[in-house]
Amino acid sequence: MFSKITITTSTENYSQQIEKIKESIKRSDAVIIGAGAGLSTSAGLTYSGERFYKYFRDFAEKYGITDMYSGGFYPFPSQEMFWAWWSRHIYYNRYIDAPEPVYDNLLKIVKNKNYFVLTTNVDHQFQKAGFDKKRLFYTQGDYGLFQCSIPCHNKTYDNKDVIIKMVSEQKNMQVPSELIPHCPVCGKEMTTNLRADNRFVEDEGWHKAAQRYNAFIEENKDKNIVYLELGVGANTPVIIKYPFWQLTAQNKNAVYICINLGECYCPDEIEEQAICINADIGKVMNDLN
Repeated sequence: MFSKITITTSTENYSQQIEKIKESIKRSDAVIIGAGAGLSTSAGLTYSGERFYKYFRDFAEKYGITDMYSGGFYPFPSQEMFWAWWSRHIYYNRYIDAPEPVYDNLLKIVKNKNYFVLTTNVDHQFQKAGFDKKRLFYTQGDYGLFQCSIPCHNKTYDNKDVIIKMVSEQKNMQVPSELIPHCPVCGKEMTTNLRADNRFVEDEGWHKAAQRYNAFIEENKDKNIVYLELGVGANTPVIIKYPFWQLTAQNKNAVYICINLGECYCPDEIEEQAICINADIGKVMNDLN
């Protein structure tokens, strides 16, 4: 559909772009937020560098792991060690508050609008910031949920209590064996509810959220609508980026806004409807407020 991709180098200065975003959101009938990993990175939930070594120095020194993302794929020698890693990973990326109030500032911008959120993030930060749960669709899962590793059934389970216990009771990079979670139906080991392969469980809550999102799109697709894309990279463009481009191209009243440090672009076909800012999302949220 799209013949060229524009790496936007706007002739407008930054303050003009900020004012255009404010005006677009103000006059919109609906705002759809598409959020990727860059949003949480801007909020301080970084997976490498100082923050990684603060929480995973022992794993880094023993196994040469350099960041949280790659560590999630490491073949640990025991399940006790596997869950020592994952309990920390989940706890520090799901159950503590983000260091920077980027999500809170985003909510201030849209809280009085007709909004919906589509996100590939699994860290639950939208709900922690106060976004309406019924206006959220987490397409790729949730760190706060376990599922059967087979899976033998399509149900997920809250994991907060056992995760906190794993973090507090682990020693020498191992959790007590009795804390390893097992499926209450078949007895096999549980795993994280993350879309890593075809075993990902789309439970009842996932399907209801998908239905609400699709209904929101259908209801508002021809109105004055803003597609606000935040921190979406090129890893999974078919979930947020490409659909946002297509929906913008199909509606002359739509505005596509892309805010992403280092990865800010749009197709030539929607350039006249687009506002692209190559800047830190947290700074932009502050300035919009």
